[in-house]
Amino acid sequence: MSAPTDRKFLGRLSLPERRYLTDALRTETVGGVLLLLAAVAALVWANSPAADSYKSVQDFHIGPAALGLDLSIQHWAADGLLAIFFFVAGIELKRELVAGELRDPKAAALPVIAAICGMAAPALVYALVNTLGNGSMDGWAVPTATDIAFALAVLAVIGTSLPSALRAFLLTLAVVDDLFAILIIAIFFTSDLNFAALGGAFAGLVVFWLLLRKDVRGWYVYVPLALVIWALMYNSGVHATIAGVAMGLMLRCTTREGEKHSPGEHIEHLVRPLSAGLAVPLFALFSAGVSVSGGAIGDVFTQPVTLGVVLGLVVGKAIGIFGGTWLAARFTRAELNPDLTWPDVFAVASLAGIGFTVSLLIGELAFAGDDALTDEVKAAVLIGSLIAAVFASVLLKLRVRKYRALIADEERDDDEDGIPDIYEEGDPAYHVRMAEIYEKKAAEHRELAQAAGASRDDADRPA
Repeated sequence: MSAPTDRKFLGRLSLPERRYLTDALRTETVGGVLLLLAAVAALVWANSPAADSYKSVQDFHIGPAALGLDLSIQHWAADGLLAIFFFVAGIELKRELVAGELRDPKAAALPVIAAICGMAAPALVYALVNTLGNGSMDGWAVPTATDIAFALAVLAVIGTSLPSALRAFLLTLAVVDDLFAILIIAIFFTSDLNFAALGGAFAGLVVFWLLLRKDVRGWYVYVPLALVIWALMYNSGVHATIAGVAMGLMLRCTTREGEKHSPGEHIEHLVRPLSAGLAVPLFALFSAGVSVSGGAIGDVFTQPVTLGVVLGLVVGKAIGIFGGTWLAARFTRAELNPDLTWPDVFAVASLAGIGFTVSLLIGELAFAGDDALTDEVKAAVLIGSLIAAVFASVLLKLRVRKYRALIADEERDDDEDGIPDIYEEGDPAYHVRMAEIYEKKAAEHRELAQAAGASRDDADRPA
């Protein structure tokens, strides 16, 4: 079976890449729906007569104080549960670098440039709004993130899907986005360092790497070690989610002889449902509960900090990703897949304006100590993500018939061998099978024609 030779921008994916993408995004879509439900539950709870109980649960402390881990439930969700999310993000990034869309520098250039522009433009929009409005520059990183799970949940809710090339583009954007979000958190939101704890975390990571190199197996080895590394990283002053990313990047994501899946893919398959179905929704439940009264919503559009977040997500993301993609395609002379158009790219760029999970996390870090402003920024993230979701939904719905036709072509398997026909066009055996199928159908239709003719002759014969 020949591999596709299509090198166009947003061209056809290889069959293994398409299968991986389908499996990964299926889990993320389910997780995204749970994330959406958790966010709604948090908003309802925080704005109900039981709002005081929501705050009490958020602030309830649990954990061993002697180990520096006497944390609030909200803190555990942000530093603990999101470490699982970033662990999966680390594996995704490693796989993309060694076996996915980012392994080829020429192919990777365009989505990487798009992702970088898609982070720089929202930061610039935020900076411009707050410079003109004399606001705080501390939140410049809040609108830079994209939440792939929430974006997929929006697609599921509006009842549409994207062709695999657009889905891969969105996922690659999100992976690169996560990488830069990790760097932003590590560089700009690291408190005073405890070098003893940091050295211990580094030593733990070395042990983790050596065990992987020696092909040591067993969750009972790695899970306790991962918890120790996480605790040391937390106490070092570096954000604890960095530990998850580092361990994810260490996993081997290439297959050896006799392996159907790499260890990284296998572990990602096991952990992704935990991340998408439990960790991220629980983080949303304990972080998204903010006041959404009429006055609070009005304040979002009148204060420079919150307005900068909204415009960064809605305007900055769309313009940054689309503009970066167009410029990169122009200067690299990459041709757009003829089945798609530039408005399709703009629709996906608008969908990437759904920030949510990482934006909420960065908002908490950027304005730590100012609970009122933190809640206002969270409200801005929710409103900005909602506006981006509605705008992108309208754009995507305009092309839904075209997308359905493309997806039907991608999934058609007339010879029923489990491989989409589009991937077998260069295989002579496929055409032989199809000829046999059509010959069999032709023979069946000849028999039906003869039977129909005989019946008509019998009916015309006089009694």
